[in-house]
Amino acid sequence: MTPNKDLKMYSLKDLENYKIHGRTDESQYPLPLFFNGSGIEVNVTGSELWIDIDVDCEIHEPWIWTSINGAFMSRQMLLPGVQSLCLFRGMSPDAVKNVRFTRDLQAMSEDDFCHVLIRGFQTDGSFLPVSDKPYKLEFIGDSITSGEGTYGAKEDTDWLAIYMSSSRNYAVMVSDALNAEYRLISQGGWGVLSSWDNNPNCNIPSIYEKICGLAKGSFNEKLGAAKPHNFKSWQPDAVIVNLGTNDASAFNQPEWRNPETGETFKQHLNPDGTYNQEDLMRFKQAVIDFLSMLRKNNPASHIVWTYGMLGYDLTLAITDAMNTYQTLTGDTNTAFLQLPNTTDDTVGAHAHPGVKSHERAAKVLTEYLKNILGA
Repeated sequence: MTPNKDLKMYSLKDLENYKIHGRTDESQYPLPLFFNGSGIEVNVTGSELWIDIDVDCEIHEPWIWTSINGAFMSRQMLLPGVQSLCLFRGMSPDAVKNVRFTRDLQAMSEDDFCHVLIRGFQTDGSFLPVSDKPYKLEFIGDSITSGEGTYGAKEDTDWLAIYMSSSRNYAVMVSDALNAEYRLISQGGWGVLSSWDNNPNCNIPSIYEKICGLAKGSFNEKLGAAKPHNFKSWQPDAVIVNLGTNDASAFNQPEWRNPETGETFKQHLNPDGTYNQEDLMRFKQAVIDFLSMLRKNNPASHIVWTYGMLGYDLTLAITDAMNTYQTLTGDTNTAFLQLPNTTDDTVGAHAHPGVKSHERAAKVLTEYLKNILGA
């Protein structure tokens, strides 16, 4: 199916009324969608609307989802190429439709060619301004925040893009409940100090201050991914961190070895199974340092560190680190919030939290943020 020949084409360069979601370099054309949950939102009249996009990948096919008037409408894999996707057709032409096109897949640090770029729209209607929502929320995390496991059966254990989604994870549920704009910064397997397999280069703080430090390679560099992020352009009312799960796993994994330099890294357990205190302190210091980084860049935001959807192993270490940070800095606009653990009844694909688990976590976090934000 191709667009109606009577539709008018609108390049994003010439369009005034739209809202960009997620970190990106807004000077770029076509516009890159780097993170899961990033996208574009329009209010438009007309009977038909298409979006013109540029897609590519080498390993992981990008997935996207769409909504109309706040209701989920579709989710699909995108194949490489310059293409047009129909977002709606045959609708009442005079009615204003709120339409959102959103990247479902996390930024893929393992695929330098994975991208979704927006060129513009085609419609027989007109574009109207998109209003701001009352709150802004930033979610920082790992595979849980990337929504891994929210699609697929419990028996599905392959590590594939199809199982990763921003369309129905706890962050989106909380944002919908609070009528908030949101941004997601997440990468499966990564932690505060190291990844699940002890790679010290795979930690979220190391990429946080760039637009999208997760997107590597010369192509993404040309798209602006490696540029410093302008934090003043979008200040969240609350920053929600959900990290530590992969740091806990690292204690139970073999040492990581850099094949080029021979460098090694390992978080150790004692012979009796307890955490090596020196390594635990190294993790705590990473938490303290990241809190300092978050506060530097988000001076007025409430920072809440959440944990527990896949076990409580490092709860005490995280709370100890937060107490130390508060004592050292006097920053009391920070807190720890324990989330419900995933059970046999709430687990999803790839042994990750399923939709029911995300719903339970979202309920706890929503109630907490309502109190903090006065919502």
